Amino acid sequence: MRPIGEGAPQHQPQADMERWPGPVEATDSSPTDARPDGTADPLSAEGLDEQLHAETPSDPATQQPKSSNVRHLLVEIIQTVLLTLIIFAGVRSIVQNFKVDGASMEPTLHSGQYLLINKVAYLRLDGAPLEIVERTGLVEESKNSYFPFGGPQRGDIIVFRYPGYPDRDFIKRVIALPGDVVQVDKGRVYVNGTPMQEDYILSTPTYSLPKQTVPEENYFVLGDNRPNSSDSHIWGFVPEANLIGRAWLSYWPPGTWGELAHADMAGD
Repeated sequence: MRPIGEGAPQHQPQADMERWPGPVEATDSSPTDARPDGTADPLSAEGLDEQLHAETPSDPATQQPKSSNVRHLLVEIIQTVLLTLIIFAGVRSIVQNFKVDGASMEPTLHSGQYLLINKVAYLRLDGAPLEIVERTGLVEESKNSYFPFGGPQRGDIIVFRYPGYPDRDFIKRVIALPGDVVQVDKGRVYVNGTPMQEDYILSTPTYSLPKQTVPEENYFVLGDNRPNSSDSHIWGFVPEANLIGRAWLSYWPPGTWGELAHADMAGD
């Protein structure tokens, strides 16, 4: 018999020794920044850095700031407005629209009719511009003013600032020029002693006016509807400084479209 314990293994079996864990190799236990596809984790420092580089424009000079676009738009708007104002002012210095108000020019013009007024026709030079023209010899030095395009003529329909209230514009017909002698007698108008042939009037005047000479730089005007017109036979002459222009074209209503004809006022 073997003694108790005799023959007992002095060491652990080989299989047990093989199951015992061996020495552990040192490894980096920190989490990696790389994802399975090889790209950086967006939450890592490297990923955030990549995002910042992606959001930052590579060439700042090619990126126009929004403020610059707004400034450019404002400049274009201002230029357009200024150009429009210049064109409007230029047109207004040549042509002006006018609305007939009242029946004083019947039957030639009607209340509510719209006209274009030619302001260039009565362009008037005085002061320094007149002195320049006088040096050319085109006008006598004794004149106080000069109309390069002829000025008002008998029979013209004109628009002017009413002498009593310069903020109101009137429209009448020129009957007598500066220096003319005008008279109204027995329903006839006389200029320099000659009765005028007026086929354009609605009715003859129901008033009389003694002979009077039209002063220099003034005009005598009457409405075509003689009994129903506030004109020179009531309040006097029109200074040439009050002239605005000659009635040139009717454009409204459509049926009245056309150029306004010059009236022939030749005497009998």
